Amino acid sequence: MQSTSYPLLQKVNDPADLRRLTRSELKQLSDELRAYVIDSVSKTGGHLSSNLGTVELTVALHAVFNTPQDRLVWDVGHQTYPHKILTGRRDRMASLRQLGGLSGFPQRAESEYDTFGTAHSSTSISAALGMAIAARQKGEDRHAVAIIGDGAMSAGMAFEALNNAGVQHDCKLLVILNDNDMSISPPVGALNRYLAQLMSGQFYAAAKEVGKSVLKPLPPLFELAKRLEEQAKGMVVPATLFEKFGFNYVGPIDGHDLDSLIPTLENLRHLRGPQFLHVVTKKGQGYKLAEADPVAYHGPGKFDPAVGLQKPSTPGKTTFTQVFGQWLCDMAAADTRLVGITPAMREGSGMVEFEKRFPGRYHDVGIAEQHAVTFAAGLACEGLKPVVAIYSTFLQRAYDQLIHDVALQNLPVVFALDRAGLVGADGATHAGAYDIPFLRCVPQVSVACPADEAECRQLLTTAYQQNHPVAVRYPRGAGVGTVPASDLQPLPFGKGELRRQGQRIAILAFGTMLYPALEAAEALDATVVNMRWAKPLDIELLLQVAHSHEALVTVEEGAVMGGAGSAVLEALQAAGVVRPVLQLGLRDEFIEHGDPAKLLSLQGLDAAGIRQAIERRYVLPPDQN
Repeated sequence: MQSTSYPLLQKVNDPADLRRLTRSELKQLSDELRAYVIDSVSKTGGHLSSNLGTVELTVALHAVFNTPQDRLVWDVGHQTYPHKILTGRRDRMASLRQLGGLSGFPQRAESEYDTFGTAHSSTSISAALGMAIAARQKGEDRHAVAIIGDGAMSAGMAFEALNNAGVQHDCKLLVILNDNDMSISPPVGALNRYLAQLMSGQFYAAAKEVGKSVLKPLPPLFELAKRLEEQAKGMVVPATLFEKFGFNYVGPIDGHDLDSLIPTLENLRHLRGPQFLHVVTKKGQGYKLAEADPVAYHGPGKFDPAVGLQKPSTPGKTTFTQVFGQWLCDMAAADTRLVGITPAMREGSGMVEFEKRFPGRYHDVGIAEQHAVTFAAGLACEGLKPVVAIYSTFLQRAYDQLIHDVALQNLPVVFALDRAGLVGADGATHAGAYDIPFLRCVPQVSVACPADEAECRQLLTTAYQQNHPVAVRYPRGAGVGTVPASDLQPLPFGKGELRRQGQRIAILAFGTMLYPALEAAEALDATVVNMRWAKPLDIELLLQVAHSHEALVTVEEGAVMGGAGSAVLEALQAAGVVRPVLQLGLRDEFIEHGDPAKLLSLQGLDAAGIRQAIERRYVLPPDQN
């Protein structure tokens, strides 16, 4: 990036530099910052639309507030690239979302300006309130500002925080609603409709004009109407909703207009008690291609800004997500009881085609994972067959509902767990590392681990046929490229298969770890078992292999503590079988962002790593270990 292209931006190494600029210079800085974001993301990939929409808001916040003394908490955090650039990380943007580089989300360990780590939605108000109360208790004069998008406002946690914050009258808390009519998928639900209708202003404006035309010939009534106008307005503007929570509501204002943003923020900075500022922004602002298609530009890979996103000349391998999307449509065509549910991840979960073909059986419940799971439970109680398409990392947010509302009542809900295992550039916040441990300990819940695309389709069918809750976990992206059959044939429930017969050592592979295990086994002449199910285990096959081999190895792309390998140890102990067992999986650590293949290699979960681990434990003589 040429420094001559960004003359003002190159001079801003921290927000203190920014606060020395004039209003006209801040506008120029915003233009340069937007261009820098486009240039940076085009080279690394990452979140684009959301960041383009918060450029002016970011500049205004750092211009008005004394950061980092004043705390900024960005909800989700996928809109913080401008914030990172302005807070001393401009020259590190080339490392964004790469191993050892900048995170795509705020991280406390990365910068003192990242006051709270975020990546899941709707946490900002709770965290900022905690910071504001802490400042009050410690006698510190500082503000806490939560910046939350309209999509994130659909989650119950945001309203729990508003409810608590509204009675805290002696703290310096500001909540900024960044209203861009968009989360990732188009927003849904009554709250979003309410905000959209109020923002359009057509109802209020039309009512006002009709009143004028009717009452103007009658001066006394016209004057009365004018005096009542402000009270009437309170019935049809967003202030009604948020002021009922105890907030002083201001807005809505243009989130791209520094001449509106800065004076408003300066005024709010001098007020105590909970403040609520409603700003209206546009995703993709300033880059016409992203403005026209903010969903496509939400998280693009590398691209040429002058050309935009291009379809690949040759189609890539079918992803697990696409396999699920096709299966969902096919199963829905075969069974009218099927209902598909997503918590605001229509595109990410592969449900676009399902919505088109079965709109009456498609339910996007918004960013509300807890509701999604209990909603599915209610449907199942009435004889329908709900399929909840949810990322592994987001199912964590509905764990109580999984246990209390689904498993305890033994309801036949299918959980299609996308992004199981490592997710690459999104890092630790999005890794699906924990689903096997937290699911297999729950009674009446089964967990399937397909090894490839063909098995994924078959195991989804198997899961759908059961009369109890079943989760099917599969990774992001494509597998080895097996082509799924077009029918809906299942695989046997709870049964694995012997894939390679070898000597001495048996590798028990769960999920896509089957293929690196097979490669490692060739060099070791080891047996390989495709377990397919983390729960229930195929006990018969496990004991058969244990009795005929000297040692066992379990391999899984999930947390090794409490995972499928632990299930194998428990089963052997219950059967009174004593065999050495080497457990390979994700170590007891949070794994940073980076290329997925490289991360798996660093965890010892590629073919070379599996082979080396087995050789160290079982093959080499003791004096060579």
